[in-house]
Amino acid sequence: MLVPKSPPGGDDAPKVLPPSALARVGLAMRRHQRVIMALQWVVVVFYAALLIVPALMPLPPEDARIADNLRLFAQFLFWGIWWPFVMLGTMLLGRVWCGVFCPEGALTELASRHGLGRPIPRWLRWSGWPFVAFVCTTVYGQLVSVYEYPQAALLVLGGSTVAAVAVGLVYGRGSRVWCRYLCPANGVFGLLAKIAPLHFRVDEQAWKQGRHRGHAVNCAPLINIAHMKSASACHACGRCSGQHNAVALSWRSPAREILGTPPRQVRTEEALTLIFGVLGIATAAFTWSASVRLVQIKTALANWLIEHDALALLQDNAPWWLLTHYPQAHDVFTWLDGLCILAYILGGGGVLGLAVWSGVWLAARVLADPAVSWQKLSMALVPLAGVGVFLGLSMLTLGHLKAEGFALGWVPALRAVLLALGAGFSAYLMLRMSLLRWSWRTVAGLAVALLPWGLMVRIWLSVLFGW
Repeated sequence: MLVPKSPPGGDDAPKVLPPSALARVGLAMRRHQRVIMALQWVVVVFYAALLIVPALMPLPPEDARIADNLRLFAQFLFWGIWWPFVMLGTMLLGRVWCGVFCPEGALTELASRHGLGRPIPRWLRWSGWPFVAFVCTTVYGQLVSVYEYPQAALLVLGGSTVAAVAVGLVYGRGSRVWCRYLCPANGVFGLLAKIAPLHFRVDEQAWKQGRHRGHAVNCAPLINIAHMKSASACHACGRCSGQHNAVALSWRSPAREILGTPPRQVRTEEALTLIFGVLGIATAAFTWSASVRLVQIKTALANWLIEHDALALLQDNAPWWLLTHYPQAHDVFTWLDGLCILAYILGGGGVLGLAVWSGVWLAARVLADPAVSWQKLSMALVPLAGVGVFLGLSMLTLGHLKAEGFALGWVPALRAVLLALGAGFSAYLMLRMSLLRWSWRTVAGLAVALLPWGLMVRIWLSVLFGW
């Protein structure tokens, strides 16, 4: 016997609720994709101009200011405004930078539309590439002083852009293969987006009911939207908003994703990127130039080399694209400088990462709870890591402002508030994960988990306040 289908709007039809004000913003993003694309191309032109033109200009005079010198203006905009507030924006809004503004994303997607369209090879899909790319660009950027000189910025950022276009020309079809698998910032953005209170929520049941209606969505970062539970990979571009009445821009608790993700779904690559990349290598990169111990070690090594008549490492004849070499600015690295910086960032960052990893691993062993693996427990440090990255990058911002004569008496208080917010949020996440049930074991596990947390807080107190 045939069962008649329910009429539209019958009991079996999916319920369609009026969208919230925030969901309407997401729907507007989908309707106005051409506006977003136009905005991306404005950013591309602006980005190219500030990246290329200053590199062709001479060094600024000593009395030059940001307002009257393009080199200084571009340096301030890239490293004093752009990067720190992209990181902050990702923690607050998700990966809106990637989906709405990023010039590399727009260029690689355009190239992919007109490229060879080859399938993505297995070696390229290796999940460790973002971590490797992040470490390489971070270390290399420090060796060539990417924050201070536009030639170095053109080499590092421009090289990344050229690579993004090249990948788009070869792999994928109208997608962002570079952004998904190779972008050096992908791993960091993915971690910071986990605590963003704004995200695109997917209702799997509604998707199943409406999957036979409407056109498919071209998700540029190649996400399986129907099963998307994390904001880590989502570029927040709005293309899928309202699809099957199942995707909506929504608010959520900043703690929801980290606390609600099952341990098996927390990838080891994410945990290692956080621990060894953001907390280890990045922290070392921010602090090497102010390290008294590094100066002492370098001085001792230089004296030893002189005593033994081994002067090769004291030469300053490295090209600018390998080590900082700007004699006209009295800024030149010797080979010994480069080796010491390399050892400090990789060695010091590796040791710091190992200390943090040991703490969360031991805490997970003490807790002995299948709901709390060391990978998941490490995610509690994301807020502290994100605030650390912002504070580290903002040191460049404050350096520029100080050189311009701005009064900075308010800075210590703001730094203290930001560090307290990041550290407090991470401590709260550790508390929620560890004390699922009260016992001496859970209290001991929490105490151990707070050791790497305390180590990172102590380092930033030393860097920011000299404690």
